[in-house]
Amino acid sequence: MKLGMIGLDTSHVSELSKVFNDPTHPFHIQDMPVVKAFPGGSKNTSFSYNRVEKYTAELAGRGIEMVNSIRELDGLDGYLLESVDGLQHFEQFEQLVAFGKPVFIDKPLACSYTAAKAIYELSKNSGVPFFTASSIRYSPGVADLCPADEKVCGAEAFGPMLLLPDYRDYFWYGIHTADTIFSYLGTGCQSVQAISPPTTETLIGTWKDGRTGICAGNHDGAYCFGARVLTDKTQHVGTLNTMESYMRTLSRNMAQFFRTGVSPIAPEESVEVIAFLEAASRSRAQNGKPFNLSEL
Repeated sequence: MKLGMIGLDTSHVSELSKVFNDPTHPFHIQDMPVVKAFPGGSKNTSFSYNRVEKYTAELAGRGIEMVNSIRELDGLDGYLLESVDGLQHFEQFEQLVAFGKPVFIDKPLACSYTAAKAIYELSKNSGVPFFTASSIRYSPGVADLCPADEKVCGAEAFGPMLLLPDYRDYFWYGIHTADTIFSYLGTGCQSVQAISPPTTETLIGTWKDGRTGICAGNHDGAYCFGARVLTDKTQHVGTLNTMESYMRTLSRNMAQFFRTGVSPIAPEESVEVIAFLEAASRSRAQNGKPFNLSEL
């Protein structure tokens, strides 16, 4: 299989190109190289346009062909939509759908519930599957804390919650903790309340069955990710194991997705993660008033 990559403005493209293309990499995935890439980039996000040149040069140095448009990526077997600016994802996915192949969309799926729903509907109507996830969802020390014989009663995830001046509040880093709590609680979030003192953020989601999911983080420093899962038997707490690659399990799920066309995460769940962040953003704009997802 041959893959195409869109958006060379995130550190993820460096790590993923090594995993898929470098036979000496410890987590190398065979017979699935990235062969072409469209650098892209967005003037709307400083973290995008400031990094395109660096990663374009790095990937070109690995023998990956650079193209001038998404159209020139036609004819490949799968696509990694890596653009760090989530505002571009619907427009770029819309172009990729014409190729009829599976598309991995790096976090966040979109920067609004409306755009996420549009991606979902386009995927459903076209038959072109997408898979999206935060790497933290699969990271060692955070994932798989709960044994199969225990019932999850609540979940909390913590990590950095940086707020950028040119990126919509929680969609930049809140996506990591939100995706983590959904990995344990699944769909069914009813409302979200955002508590925003000057240097920290706490997002409290209430599920329809009464369970609670909490995302917590601070604006600066404390880059450690972790999770606490409350079950019917005990509590499990874990922090990100930085000695293992954060891309290892995610990249293997990506490879399986490209082979089968079946996302390991239900698309409905991925859309609801974005709805959670949208509701949190609305709550924050209303000084912490709880916001119901049904209003979206």
